[in-house]
Amino acid sequence: MSNAKAFAASSPTSPLASTSIPRREPKERDVQIEILFCGVCHSDLHTVRDEWNAVMPTVYPCVPGHEIVGRVTAVGSSVSKFKVGDLAAVGCLVGSDGTCPECQAGFEQFCNGMTLTYNSPDVHSGGVTYGGYSDSIVVDEHFVLRVPSNLDLAGTAPLLCAGITTWSPLRHWGVTKGQKVGIVGLGGLGHMGVKFAHALGAHTVVFTTSESKVEDAKRLGADEVVISKNADEMAKHALSFDFILDCVSADHDINAYIHLLKRDGNMTLVGAPEKPLPLFSMGLLFKRRSVSGSLIGGIAETQEMLDFCGEHNITADVEVIAIQEINEAYERLLKSDVKYRFSIDMASLKG
Repeated sequence: MSNAKAFAASSPTSPLASTSIPRREPKERDVQIEILFCGVCHSDLHTVRDEWNAVMPTVYPCVPGHEIVGRVTAVGSSVSKFKVGDLAAVGCLVGSDGTCPECQAGFEQFCNGMTLTYNSPDVHSGGVTYGGYSDSIVVDEHFVLRVPSNLDLAGTAPLLCAGITTWSPLRHWGVTKGQKVGIVGLGGLGHMGVKFAHALGAHTVVFTTSESKVEDAKRLGADEVVISKNADEMAKHALSFDFILDCVSADHDINAYIHLLKRDGNMTLVGAPEKPLPLFSMGLLFKRRSVSGSLIGGIAETQEMLDFCGEHNITADVEVIAIQEINEAYERLLKSDVKYRFSIDMASLKG
């Protein structure tokens, strides 16, 4: 074991602060990565403050961060896909059982034995896993991803969660050129959904409650923007969408969007509202519409997304911060005061 610099929370109410954490030495299948940038996800805030206690209670000290981009500094003897000096990335997963039907199908995110990048039982070292708010990480080669060299690294980091969360359902439901696709909500997830849907060739429509976001939505690739509070604007799009991606985590009326789907259209939810959303079944029955959910993506699918981003020069819109600004960033995150993700320059950890 060796020590790594990190920022951690020691309780649900304490600010994140500088600390030292243990990292294992690379084993034969491991890749050691110097972390250059780490994105800030709303999940980090929920976990640090133990807001998901009923489902995933937080173990302290907690080192968040699952949107990791860095450079390889060491590899184990059996590693074949990476060498020292390569750019590499790590997302929300650092392990799974590898044998279950989900893993065999490439859906490691649905494995009952998956190991999350932080606050998950650490099968190698005991205790729990520590995430990317640190200067280094050691990960099994299977869960390390290649980063296209042309991409801005600060903007690449959020692709490892916000990116794959929106890419996976767009790919699963076959979004392609000539289709009409809706993106509900223009935040950290939604802005990536717009970029991907546009790059896939779909006629992309953004739904937002804020008129101030209209121009930015068009800058990101939207062909049209609908103010969802305007019933007349909504009515104009009835029965016209092949697919709608709902990125909203607040309480909202999903039935209003279901009525915009064509026959056999699908709406996928990737936001996680605190309370259950009412669903009017008649909106599904008459046009054989469906509503589904989606959770990040498997390792192969995440690599596919990164390669696509390299080909189309797609990254997240980020505000780069120093690690010492993380507590202020959390407060701003609660107010949606960021366009559209924070990305931590981990060189600041050396200061």
